[in-house]
Order: sequence, then structure tokens, then C-alpha cells
Amino acid sequence: MFLLGLTGSIGMGKSTTAQMFADQGCAVWDADAAVHRLYSKGGAAVEPISKAFPDAIVDGSVSRPALKDFIGRDPLALKRIEEIVHPLVGQDRSTFLAQVDADIVVLDIPLLFETGGDARMDATACVFTDDVTQQARVMERGTMTLDQFLAIKAKQMPAREKCDRATYVIATDTLEHAAKQVQTIVQTIRSKLNA
Repeated sequence: MFLLGLTGSIGMGKSTTAQMFADQGCAVWDADAAVHRLYSKGGAAVEPISKAFPDAIVDGSVSRPALKDFIGRDPLALKRIEEIVHPLVGQDRSTFLAQVDADIVVLDIPLLFETGGDARMDATACVFTDDVTQQARVMERGTMTLDQFLAIKAKQMPAREKCDRATYVIATDTLEHAAKQVQTIVQTIRSKLNA
């Protein structure tokens, strides 16, 4: 099983690219989706978060807006949340890897390099587009303000630095171009696995 870590800054096209890998027959695990499962009703993060932040639980699930409020008010809140959630995300990933039957597994992890997760991968791929396109994509979603986007971007490792550290860089300027690059990467990895 070949582990490919997929990363990229906000608005770079990572989710779309992850789907392209799935279309090539790769198994894909999504860190953001794992957090969503953990925060949902009955999810593994609900009870520990409720002990640390009782007001963050709404209708039996973790409220992300409530957590954002806590983080905004208390600089130490983020660290406490990460201490609860990161091990649970790791367990979710381990469970997925134990059950999956694919030659290439793509692990879609936004903060792959920031958390040192790249050390556990056989290779890494970083999605990339220019700053103007990135900002336009995020603003088109209509889910955050420009200030919120810039704050998130400021917390992430610079996109160029991620690209410099990655084994493969996928330009997401057009869907066709991105799909062609994904196909080439998958073929390259499969030819190594079958050598």
C-alpha cells in the first residue's frame, strides 16, 4: 500500500483533486471529513469536547461556530481542542487504513507539513494555483469574509513552501490540466509498485 499525502492551502482545489485520485481507483481519506464525523451526534469527539467546552455542544453534536468563539476569546482554546481532536483523527485514519484494499491510498490532510504528517507518507502532492484565483475561489463559496480568509491563509504554511517540500506539485489552473497531472502521478506510482 502506497501512502500519498495530499495537501494545499485553502482554495487551491484540494477536494476536487482528491476526487480525481478517487476516479483513478485510489482510496481517499479526508481529514476534514473525519473531523466532521467526530463532531457529529454520537461522534467520538462529542463527549471529550463537552467536558472541556460544555457550551460547544448543540443538539448532541459539536458546534464549530461555538468552538470558533472560544478560540477567539481564549488563545489556549485551540491547543486544548487540538489535544482532544488530533488523536481521534489519527484513530479514524488508522481504522480506515486497516480496512482499505487499494494499491494507492491518498490521505487528504490540509495541514500535512505543518503537523509533520509528511514523515509518515511514501510521497506527497501539493495542489497549487495563483493568489488571485485562490482568493476568488474562496470568496465564491460565500462561507467567509475576506478578513477570515486572510486570517486562515496567514496561519497556513506559505503555498510556495508547501510546493517546494512536496514530491509532486499539481497545478489546478484548469480541471483538464489537473486531471492529466493526477493521471501521470498515479501511473508513475503504479509503475514503481509493479516494478
